[in-house]
Amino acid sequence: MRLRARLPLLSLGFALAVSGLGILRADDWPQWRGTTRDGVWRETGIVEAFASKELKPVWVAEVGPGFAGPTVAGDQVFLMDRVAAPEQERVLSFDRTTGKLRWEHAYPCVYRDVDYAQGPRAAVTVADGRAFSYGTMGHARAFEAATGRVLWARDMMADFKTSVNYWGMNSAPLVAGDVVIYHVGGEPDACLVALDMQTGKERWRALDGKASYSPPRLIRVGERDVVLAWTGSWLAGLNPATGEVLWKEPHRNTRMIHHVADPVLDETGRKLVLASFYDGTACFALKTAGGAPEELWHRTGPNERKTEAIHTISMTPLVRGGYIYGIHSYGELRCLSLETGEKMWDDKTLQPNERWATAHLVQNGDRTWISTEAGELVIARLSGKGMEQISRAKFITPNTNIIGRNEPVTWAHPAYANRNLYARSDSELVCISLAAEK
Repeated sequence: MRLRARLPLLSLGFALAVSGLGILRADDWPQWRGTTRDGVWRETGIVEAFASKELKPVWVAEVGPGFAGPTVAGDQVFLMDRVAAPEQERVLSFDRTTGKLRWEHAYPCVYRDVDYAQGPRAAVTVADGRAFSYGTMGHARAFEAATGRVLWARDMMADFKTSVNYWGMNSAPLVAGDVVIYHVGGEPDACLVALDMQTGKERWRALDGKASYSPPRLIRVGERDVVLAWTGSWLAGLNPATGEVLWKEPHRNTRMIHHVADPVLDETGRKLVLASFYDGTACFALKTAGGAPEELWHRTGPNERKTEAIHTISMTPLVRGGYIYGIHSYGELRCLSLETGEKMWDDKTLQPNERWATAHLVQNGDRTWISTEAGELVIARLSGKGMEQISRAKFITPNTNIIGRNEPVTWAHPAYANRNLYARSDSELVCISLAAEK
């Protein structure tokens, strides 16, 4: 497949802009769900409402299919996709302001025993001038970010004796200090594996049992950094430097390993929320002095439809202001009380009522930006009383066909960086300006 890029309509390639209102903040989006994996977009100078019902791209680049969302670091946008003939996965770098291809790396990759086999799932992680990728069948690569030169490569399935999950390897690599951590599900005791950033050699391994689809994240608990991991068998906290298991709590799956969402913290960093399709929603209190978190409540029901909880499929809930917001199993936007788990409200105006319907929520100031599977971007304010919809516009045409669904969808999480939206379908990567008018 030949890649192309349409020329930009507008360039926004500066990190800090000074206007009559003062200094505007601009940021990268260098890994899954933003700079600290918390789904918060911290830039200022953002548009208050859309001028039209359809957002025109600054540039469009041709790509192959995949569920992996883009990431943005410096003057580059990174993405993974798949080529069907010959069967390959690719890691791609584009110029952030023009959309032109900077470099690509392709390697043979035959998908076996993977459902929804469109393409890679995990976002590329960029740190310290390096880019780290993780393919559906467990191929791990480290690149010199600027040039695409391969620094090292590992086959995690072969090296750590694991078998692919039902939907493949989904979890974006996590950089912590001088190691990069992969959610593998290997043997023995290699559910999480840390590799040396420089060499790719194993530094530590931890936890038994299978992997889930939930990406690990680095959090601060008391006076120490902790890798928070939600695996197929455990909710665990680990020392990022050594892999020492600081605590672990058994996690029982009702029907199958089906948790895709990240573990989410509230603004205080003291409450932890888990949500999954079959097992509903649970809230824990983290102990700053150490030890396993205390379960405060767990809400579920007879099944994912007859329930008052939030049963997410492939999105991570938003927790703020004492409430939990998430897309429930049939596409409803639902709100729960963080204190009790009680359902506060449902909203069915966001998108049609469809099984597995999803959307991604990102917070910017007091507004929530919602990218729906129908390719619409919604600016809203969420509270315990409901959703106030401020503005809505089309940003991409979905073309991912899912069995059991009548219309194509887009399920990849977009990136928000440099006052732009970067989003992908199975054929295009788009950049859309979200900057306020000067």
